[in-house]
Amino acid sequence: MEFIKSVTPPALLPPRAYFFIFASTDILIHRIGTKIAIPCMENKSIVSLGLKELCFFGTYKNISCYCGSIDPDRIPPAHEFIKLRSLHNRVEDIFWLMAGYARQIHDWNINFKFCGRCGTQTEKKETEFARVCPSCELHHYPRISPAIITAIVRDNQILLARGVNFPNKKMFSVLAGFVEPGETLEECLRREVFEEVGIQVKNIRYFKSQSWPFPDSLMVGFTAQYDSGQISIDPSEILEAGWFDAGHLPMIPEKQVLAGELIDWFVRSQTPDLC
Repeated sequence: MEFIKSVTPPALLPPRAYFFIFASTDILIHRIGTKIAIPCMENKSIVSLGLKELCFFGTYKNISCYCGSIDPDRIPPAHEFIKLRSLHNRVEDIFWLMAGYARQIHDWNINFKFCGRCGTQTEKKETEFARVCPSCELHHYPRISPAIITAIVRDNQILLARGVNFPNKKMFSVLAGFVEPGETLEECLRREVFEEVGIQVKNIRYFKSQSWPFPDSLMVGFTAQYDSGQISIDPSEILEAGWFDAGHLPMIPEKQVLAGELIDWFVRSQTPDLC
């Protein structure tokens, strides 16, 4: 494996290392002409930048990898912050996956510095990614929020919707929602679909899963069939929803994300020559 996750950092800061540096939803990149890359910095450069909240999380081809943050006025030349989402398809797939992992480790490292139960400052555990309260011994692990995402098919059409919180308001996608306490994934799917568009579904089948670090989701994909009901949207969640056939789709997500894969699965199911 090229990328190996690890908790234990090297004893000394290595001669060079990869740095996944975050500011809110942005990540620091090194721009080389029209290309961008995750910064791989020499030791002498690292010290001068005053990087903060550094946390070792593994190695890539035996080169150490850290996540952390930086003061805006100390960004080095030829470097800039861009949206983490826009990193997709602009760097190698492995660096996209590493960036998502680094984001989640970084969020854990800065969000759980104090115990949520008693307020005591937490300490990093040496054997796993956990921050432990020395007072009440509560363990704080990186947060993972499970969510379902589903392609719903009726006859030869798929249900697509525009979400209130979509960055691109022209984009349509399949329905998704977070799992609530006490729910199974299937129960969550039925509830979310009914709440958002007012229909019932049946024949729920697992499709695949995908880590989605915006900021900490695990997307669990399903397919399902329409059972009953008429579309009635929840305007607090959905701007528009409708049934679309494979030959007349609106603007949809790219195939590299799980939503796009689910829609592509539907298109291929309607056009056997593509399978």
